[in-house]
Amino acid sequence: MTPAGRILQYRSPKRVGIVLPSSNSVLEPLAVCVAPRSEATFHFSRLGVIDITLDSASLAQFTLAGQVAAGVLLCDAEVDCVVWGGTSASWLGVDHDLEFCRFFTKKTGVPAGSCVLEINRFMADISAKTFGLVSPYTTDVQQKIIDNYQSLGFSCLGERHHGGALSNDYAMIEPALTAQMVRDVAKHAPDVILIMCTNMFGATIAAPLTQEIGIPVIDSAAITLEAGLRLAKAKPQRLTV
Repeated sequence: MTPAGRILQYRSPKRVGIVLPSSNSVLEPLAVCVAPRSEATFHFSRLGVIDITLDSASLAQFTLAGQVAAGVLLCDAEVDCVVWGGTSASWLGVDHDLEFCRFFTKKTGVPAGSCVLEINRFMADISAKTFGLVSPYTTDVQQKIIDNYQSLGFSCLGERHHGGALSNDYAMIEPALTAQMVRDVAKHAPDVILIMCTNMFGATIAAPLTQEIGIPVIDSAAITLEAGLRLAKAKPQRLTV
């Protein structure tokens, strides 16, 4: 067989496109870690995000036009899906991500998903009614997340938050501190515990903590990659880091 023939026979892995907040430094290293054990490669585009507050300037970072434009660039790489790898819908409302997915797929024909939609999908799959919330966010952002989940029928039994506003700082939170926040929330016995931020190092502690406390611990960064693997129909669709 000629070299050209061998190239034509080669079937490349699935390609997962992820739109990241520009200040995120956690998701790409995590993807590098899990990619060799999956049937996919991960490809990234960025949306300008510096801080997380409820003021108008911060909220304006998450425009539909900006997210779609960042995702469209990934289509040049012929990705099999595009996932929004931020948790903004947790405080903006789930309709924000639903609109992004509908509009993006209509525009490009490429399946789309998001971190928050995948979290909600998981909660539905395990019939969760209550949750615990761990995040790096400020008190008002944390409360907005709790209120939004309450409107979806989920009750927050316990929460811990670090109180930061600058997105880049979230990656500096030690996993040991995040683990302690999870343990504190676990005392309230929720059905599931959410580490709500893709720029926190929670992927390496989620599985051990699940075993330790007997409650599913969902890391936002890991479930973002899982969303991409599911949409791309690649394995594995549950990750262990």
